[in-house]
Amino acid sequence: MNLVAEATPKPSETEPRIATAEFLAELANQSTRLESATPEEIIAWASERYAPHLTMATAFGPEGCVILSMIAEVAPETYVFNLDTGYQFQQTLDLRTRIAEKYGVEVDMLQPELTVPEYEVKHGGPLYETNPTQCCFDRKIKVLRQAALGKQAWMSGIRRDQSADRAQAAIVGWDEKFSLVKVSPLANWTKSDVWKRILDKEVPYNPLHDQGYPSIGCWPCTRALADGETDDRAGRWSGSAKTECGLHTIQESDGSGI
Repeated sequence: MNLVAEATPKPSETEPRIATAEFLAELANQSTRLESATPEEIIAWASERYAPHLTMATAFGPEGCVILSMIAEVAPETYVFNLDTGYQFQQTLDLRTRIAEKYGVEVDMLQPELTVPEYEVKHGGPLYETNPTQCCFDRKIKVLRQAALGKQAWMSGIRRDQSADRAQAAIVGWDEKFSLVKVSPLANWTKSDVWKRILDKEVPYNPLHDQGYPSIGCWPCTRALADGETDDRAGRWSGSAKTECGLHTIQESDGSGI
């Protein structure tokens, strides 16, 4: 299947980012067509259609590292960034260097307006302890919204089997929160698929995964799984009802989903 050749014409650089019914129908058709494509074919299609206005956000999770290894082969010009909250594990920061050394992909580290000390002074201490939703909004969502300016599409490493929100993910869809087309090359992959690729291709990954951390975010809000826990995201925002930072939630109302 020659997916690039079948791609619809590139959008205009001045095309308003408005999700009309016709536009959403087009994205749905593309998503259905790409369900049987490989992740590499999906990335190549996204690059052909949206570059140079295509970007990718990565937190250096297993899925993100796999996609970075694919980008290096099929779309090396893609701009990739990390939302550097100031609270990331050192192992995560070190992984950026390992990825760059192996694939030549330099991930840009985008930071919030306030440093961690400035932010904590402003809020009278670590806000993640009292209002993690606002902390995620200030140090992730706001930064991604700024990064989205001038872009038309972004790629993510989410999989449908990760959570209830992510179970609804399309291969290609409209992200209302950021007014971008969202491309998820690994949406129909499983955790086993991801780790098979990592091991088969020796893709660099975070060593914390070998220490009981299947899902890694900011260090204050991430712990290793306890004995008997089977939900990979049980160690994220442990002890609260929060399960997502807000980047990949489907519904958003009155601040929910941030």
